Amino acid sequence: MRICLLSYRGYKYSGGQGIYVRYLSSSLQKLGHEVDVLAGPPYPELVEGINLVKLPSLDLYRLSEPRRLFINPLWLNTWPNFVEWVGECGGYFTEPKTFAMRAYNAFRQNGRGKKYDIVHDNQCITEGILKIHQLGIPLVTTIHHPITIDRELALKASRSMMQSWGIRRWYSFADTQIKVAGQLSHFITDSKHSLQEITESFGLAADKFRIIYCGVDREVFREVPGSVRPSNRILVINSGDTPLKGLKYLLEAIAEIRRTKDIELVIVGEPMKNGYTQGLIESLKLSDCARYTGKIDTDKLVQHYSEATMLVVPSIYEGFGLPAAEAMACGAPVISTTAGALPEVVGDAGILVPPGDTRAIVEAINTLLDDDNRRRQLGALGKERVARLFNWDTAAKETAEVYRDAIEKQAYVKAG
Repeated sequence: MRICLLSYRGYKYSGGQGIYVRYLSSSLQKLGHEVDVLAGPPYPELVEGINLVKLPSLDLYRLSEPRRLFINPLWLNTWPNFVEWVGECGGYFTEPKTFAMRAYNAFRQNGRGKKYDIVHDNQCITEGILKIHQLGIPLVTTIHHPITIDRELALKASRSMMQSWGIRRWYSFADTQIKVAGQLSHFITDSKHSLQEITESFGLAADKFRIIYCGVDREVFREVPGSVRPSNRILVINSGDTPLKGLKYLLEAIAEIRRTKDIELVIVGEPMKNGYTQGLIESLKLSDCARYTGKIDTDKLVQHYSEATMLVVPSIYEGFGLPAAEAMACGAPVISTTAGALPEVVGDAGILVPPGDTRAIVEAINTLLDDDNRRRQLGALGKERVARLFNWDTAAKETAEVYRDAIEKQAYVKAG
């Protein structure tokens, strides 16, 4: 098949979009398919043989907040650029919308649509995606989890009416996703839990979906030979400092544990200005034992997994929970909340605690800190579970089956 994967951004250090596109496209290529990736910046890193078609945008989030508003007027030379900038000025998240506008223009203007047997949208789900489908091209859409969940949790954490208004404005694109998804027929999601949440939030029938677990590249994510795990290093991945990630509860737990134990917290990511936990490290007096890594590459991430006493996933919600699977592949014991799909990922290969429960996190961390044998046991169970359940080659084969079904249905519609 000739496949086109769409992803409005592919940044590998923030969220899983870039990881999903990289590994799915690579595994589809191994099956003999021809794959192009149309993406907006920051662009994904793809393996050799995958054609990356870049759809440049203003990429406003690489700029500081004042600079986003006062940009060079010459940059507003296209309608998508203008919409992207006006949306940012008004507090709206317009990246999916403007990316889909650019993608539709690319398909319409140069006949690109005739090149592909199938288009696969990676959770953009906006009007431009629907227009691409209306060109007569079979379409499959991945919904990792409903953005309505993010909106609800952000609103619960809001501190004022003004902040709530801003949150509703920012997440207004979720309403567009619901409207557009109702006009589509073939979907992929990452877990049973995500399927339940999506069908409830979007009002879609479950038979439109195929559950396909994400994979883990075990050639990359494996315990580094010769690495040594200290007895007191806690690792957490914080790709976005939002209420969804639950970092607040882990920080509170670390503050309690360090009263009696020497402990170190390593946070993979960068502190965010105006982030959910801004100032919490200082107020909890954790500056001497908690540190951010900043942006790191995959090799460094694997090193962190291999040198962690344990990984803690304190999320309030996760559509899949890729860091848990990656850490398990590297032999790191995992403590995770029961939020979202995390129990499906971790299973009996880790310790599960209720989301938003600082006391439960304290008890789980203390349990592993005090029991080296339990840590080794969970590390071994995690490796086995990832090898058995989370394989990109299997994911690609199952995804290709969804493609074929969508192609057959489109052909039937045209014939009838």
